[in-house]
Amino acid sequence: MRILHICPTARLDAPLAPESLQYLGHRIDRCGTEDLPDRKADAAAVDVVIADACLDLSLAPRIAELLAEARISAPVIVVLGEGGLATASAKWNVADLILTTAGPAEVEARLRVARDRYVASSSTHSGGFPGGTHSGSGRLGANGSTGGWGPVRTGRGPADRGSGYGESGRLGEAGEELLNADGEPMVVVTGDLRIDETAFTAELGGRSLDLTYREFALLKFFAMHPERVFTRDDILLTVWGDDYFGGTRTVDVHVRRLRAKLGKDLENAIHTVRNVGYRFSADSVTDTDSEDVTA
Repeated sequence: MRILHICPTARLDAPLAPESLQYLGHRIDRCGTEDLPDRKADAAAVDVVIADACLDLSLAPRIAELLAEARISAPVIVVLGEGGLATASAKWNVADLILTTAGPAEVEARLRVARDRYVASSSTHSGGFPGGTHSGSGRLGANGSTGGWGPVRTGRGPADRGSGYGESGRLGEAGEELLNADGEPMVVVTGDLRIDETAFTAELGGRSLDLTYREFALLKFFAMHPERVFTRDDILLTVWGDDYFGGTRTVDVHVRRLRAKLGKDLENAIHTVRNVGYRFSADSVTDTDSEDVTA
């Protein structure tokens, strides 16, 4: 995701606000309000605008107008300190507000929701499908393509378990399941595993899994593509993005942590394929006695 971080010019050398933004691996461009007119040519590449109004509350009510003048069209998230919340107003015409102390999971969720709502709204107004694919993400859809339509249910398990995708009121206007901006379903169910992107939660047999953002994204990717073998490079590109500069070793580290959190009986759901990469077996989530592939 490409983020334009706007703050008072005097704070361009200060840490990002919220500070946890730097840990999420997004591409972040910073500029002061005076520099916005110079960014017109690059405006189309911006996914989300973050406006740091922690020390200058006057930026919050002006940001929508400033962006309109610069012809930058993107959802806006305003960052405030706790004291600044008292001044918050719907007149600011922004997508969301966030505290400067927000953690990585909250920041990532708010970024994603703001972007997805904006893309869905834009698609609706242009006659497209709400929540359709968003180009440039480089992520695979539910069937391994660059897009998809409809919820995903993989693996085995009772047909009535976890099949009520709309149980939390997340169905679209026509009754279809909402998709994110990459054309992926917001809820994925496989065996006893239920992954809900809208709430950023993953449950295994009713037990909540305490996952980091990257572990959550990795688990969802595996669950959406059962029985397919992916190389480490494939996983790195899809889950971390093409702007990540680390090595494939990080995939192994996250898989090991994810296996540990799935528990001793279910860690074999993620198989190691020798000299290739990894494969997720949906049956292993239900049949805990299946045999893992040795590394």
